[in-house]
Amino acid sequence: MVMTGRERVLCALNHQEPDRVPIFFGTSGATTMLAPGYDKLKAHLGITRPTTVFWRGLQYVLMDEDVMAWAGSDGRPLIAGPAPSALARDISDDAYVDGWGCLWERRPGSIYYEVVDSPIRTATIDHLDAFPWPDLAHSSRFEGLRTQAKAIQDAGYAVVALSGVTPFEQAYMCRGIEQWMVDLAADPEFAVALMRKITHLMLASVIRLLEEAGDYIDVLITGDDLGGQTSTLISPAMYRRLIKPFHVELMTAIKQRTQAKIFYHSDGNIYSVLGDLIEIGVDLLNPVQVSAGTMGDTVRLKQEFGDRLSFCGAIDTGWVLPFGTPDDVRAEVRRRIQDLAPGGGYILAAVHCIQPDVPVENVIAMLDEAKVAGKYPIQLSHQK
Repeated sequence: MVMTGRERVLCALNHQEPDRVPIFFGTSGATTMLAPGYDKLKAHLGITRPTTVFWRGLQYVLMDEDVMAWAGSDGRPLIAGPAPSALARDISDDAYVDGWGCLWERRPGSIYYEVVDSPIRTATIDHLDAFPWPDLAHSSRFEGLRTQAKAIQDAGYAVVALSGVTPFEQAYMCRGIEQWMVDLAADPEFAVALMRKITHLMLASVIRLLEEAGDYIDVLITGDDLGGQTSTLISPAMYRRLIKPFHVELMTAIKQRTQAKIFYHSDGNIYSVLGDLIEIGVDLLNPVQVSAGTMGDTVRLKQEFGDRLSFCGAIDTGWVLPFGTPDDVRAEVRRRIQDLAPGGGYILAAVHCIQPDVPVENVIAMLDEAKVAGKYPIQLSHQK
C-alpha cells in the first residue's frame, strides 16, 4: 500500500515499517539547502521564481512546493513570524542586528553571516531583568498557523513546526561562546540565571505555538548544538547539572500539550548524552553527523538506541555529498538505510543543510536512491 507522506513519517516515528523510508528535504533549516546551491537545483529543474530565505543569518531557504514534491519530501515546514523586538535593525546588505540584539555580519566571500558582537557579553545577573528581550510569545507571530498546518495535513504531508526552542545556543550567541564557556565553569550562578531567562521566553513562545496549532503538528523541531567534532562541547556532567534541567522543563511542557514527536537537532559527537536526550523526551535525533567520532557508527547507534530513538539525517555532507561521485552518494544512502531503517525509526536527510559546493547530480542521486533503496522490507546487505 502506498502511504501519504504524513502516514509514512508517523509510521516510521512509531518504530514501524512504512512503505518506504521517509524523506525530509526542505522541512527545516537543518534539512534544507543554502540559497546558492538551491538556485542551481532550481535552474536544473527549470524553475525561475526568486528564492525565499527564511533565516537571513544562515541563509536557509524556504523551498518551493514543486521542488519538495519533486524530491519526494514527506514533511512541510510550519514557521512562526518574527518576534517584536526593540533591538532588531537592518544595517546593510552584509550586517544586521537580530531580535536578541546580536550583531550578524557576512564577511567578504562568505555565504553565512556570523555573530560578531553579543549584546550581554559584559552583563551581570543584575542586568538580565532590565535587558529588552524579544517578545517571543506575541500573538502576531502565530496568526494563521493553524490554518496553514491543517492545509499541510489535508495535502497528505507531515506538519514539521519550528519551535525556536534552543536555550543553550541562544545563551552562547547572546553572551559570546568564549564567555559562555567561562560562565559555565567559573560562574554557574550567572549561567543558570541566563538559562532561566531564555527558557522562560522560549517556554512562553512554544506554549503559544501549541495553543494555536498543536492539534495539527506532527513533528516539533527543537535543538541545541551540544557537540564538537570529537566530543560534547561541555562535559556530560556539566550538561546534566546546568543545562539538562531546563531541557526537562521545556520538553515536559511540550509533551503535556501535544502528541507531536520531538525532533532534536545537535551537530557533532553527542553520543555520550544520547541517553539523556531520550530520558528528557526526545523522539527524533538530527542530523546524526556521521563524520563526528562515534556518530559515524550508525550500526551501533541503531543497536543501542534504536528501540527508543529515531534518527533523521546521516547522509554525509563532510565528504560524500560535496566530493563524492553520484555512485558514492548512492552507496552512502544504501549504507545508512541498511543501518538505520530496519524496523522503522529512520527519516532520510542530509547531515545538515546542503551546501553550495554539492553538485546538483549528487542531490538528485541522494533523493533517487532514497526512493529506490528505501522500499520496505529493507534488503541491502548484499549491496554494502
